[in-house]
Order: sequence, then C-alpha cells, then structure tokens
Amino acid sequence: MPVTPLSPAVERLLDAIEPNVVFDGWTDTAFEHAANAAGMTKAEALAICPRGAVDLAVAYHNKGDAAMVARMQSGELDEMRYSEKVAAAIRFRLEAADRELVRRGTTLFALPHLAPVGAGLIWGTADLIWETLGDTSDDYNWYSKRTILSGVYSSVVLYWLGDETGGEATNAFIDRRIADVMSFEKFKGAVKKTPVLGAFAGGLEKMLSGIKAPVRGRQDDLPGRWTLNE
Repeated sequence: MPVTPLSPAVERLLDAIEPNVVFDGWTDTAFEHAANAAGMTKAEALAICPRGAVDLAVAYHNKGDAAMVARMQSGELDEMRYSEKVAAAIRFRLEAADRELVRRGTTLFALPHLAPVGAGLIWGTADLIWETLGDTSDDYNWYSKRTILSGVYSSVVLYWLGDETGGEATNAFIDRRIADVMSFEKFKGAVKKTPVLGAFAGGLEKMLSGIKAPVRGRQDDLPGRWTLNE
C-alpha cells in the first residue's frame, strides 16, 4: 500500500536535525539548529512543523515505515511462511532506523503529553505491516492483530536499544516473540475444539463479530463501529 511521502521542506528539516538529535535530542534547540542549517528562520520552520521537533520525530518514524513497506514489496518476502514475513517486516523496520535517533525518540514519546502520539506511531507501524501483508480482516480480529503486533514491536524496539551483539540477540528475540504469538493462535484453535470452552468461545466470537474495523481513509469512521448482528 502507498505511504504518503514527506514534503521536500520536511525532508530538508529532517536531514538537518538528525545530526543534532544525537546530542540535543528531539528538542527545540535541535529544531532551531535544523532551521538555520536548512536556510530557514525558526518561524518559517514552524510554519512547516507547528510542533517543532515533535513533528520531525514523527516524520522520522513515518520515513522508516515507508522504507519498511518498500522492502516488504520488493519481493524479499515471497518465499517465506506468513510468520516469517511478519518477523522479517519487523527486522526491515529496525534496519531503516538509527538506534540513537530512536532512543531519543523513545524518551520524547515517553513524556505524558506525547505518549498518545508515540502509541499511535507504533500502532501505525503494526497496521502497515498487516496491510502490506494483505490482511483482509474487518471485524474484531482487525484490532486484535494490531494490538498484539504493537506489543511485539514495542518490546522488540526496547530490546534492540540495549542489544550489544550486533543484532544477533535481537533477531533471536524477534523469533521468540513471533513464536509466542503463533503458539497463542494455536491455543485459541484448540480451545474452540473442546466441548465446553468451544461453546463459550463461539458465543464470545459471535458477540465480538459486531465490532467492525474503520474504513481506511475515512476520518469520520475512527476508531471503527459496532453493528448489531441479527
């Protein structure tokens, strides 16, 4: 699926701020330096990025998502099993990022007033992975898949930030987390086959089937809807 590219002006500011983030973080100071380096006044830069460095941190994350999607669509996943494709997508996403810039971004989005923004970015990454892999769910599974993958991706990023093995430990960690997810899916399938729990699970699934995924591209349909099943 297409990912909206960054505007040339945002690209200029992003390129200019990255060297400063290593030292100053995604801060107003780094943003001012970036504006100067890009040949803009701070006012001009704020007209492009009203939240300053926060908007550039978001742009940096979105740029990484775009790089991940491009690799997913390049044919590298063609011969993989589904679980391997999910694991590879997470690896692609990490390879599109600079560890120190992500570390600084993690600190930024840990601030209480920006935590919802950070959570939304992680959700967006998980959504792009499923969409690019061809997910067609439109009920509660749409939400559960993205919730689970968001948790997996978050834990992987935190592990990656502390990995001093050159990526080997992170790769093994990704494989373990994906294996955990697949084990849970197998467990759910086994539960449905048991007489008592299967009946309960079936009833719960019928009730949850009324939950519908949001229509992509329609802001008035977020976060989705509930329809009463007859």
